[in-house]
Amino acid sequence: MIFRFRMLSDENDNFVRDFEVESSNTLLDLHDFIIKMLRYDQCMASFFTADDRWERLQEYTYMDMDGGMGDGGNGMPQPMATARLEDVLTHLHDRLIYIFDPFTQRAYYIELIEGKEPEKGMEYPRLQFAHAQAPDQYDPDENEESGSIFDEMMGDFGDFDGDSDADDEW
Repeated sequence: MIFRFRMLSDENDNFVRDFEVESSNTLLDLHDFIIKMLRYDQCMASFFTADDRWERLQEYTYMDMDGGMGDGGNGMPQPMATARLEDVLTHLHDRLIYIFDPFTQRAYYIELIEGKEPEKGMEYPRLQFAHAQAPDQYDPDENEESGSIFDEMMGDFGDFDGDSDADDEW
């Protein structure tokens, strides 16, 4: 099975990435793909499963924090390397929070938007759609101040003052 994800950033409302990954890949494989896709340096990162309000649930860490003793259900952080996507994400619209800067808690928000059969001849993981530059890995102040797609699209209407002589009644 192929999982299609949408990834967003709270630092740049224009940033969107859609990508496809084999469901048998681990969260560590997903981490490596994200780092490569965004052209970030390797980093200590974590994934969290999240509920429908983006509240953090189970943590999955880059390094094994409990020496491999966790059972996956005790609330202790689990290693990314042993967590397969198909075991962590079991329903359409399941969510992950990807913390790429643990010191400042900078994150990306990832949602499972489709599960499908692999396409013949296609290599996975693969980037399917990209819009806007990724936030700078180290300095959030270096990020493009681009506003949101909505603001960009509706910007021309913001200058409309109307005709002051017009009658507002129909």
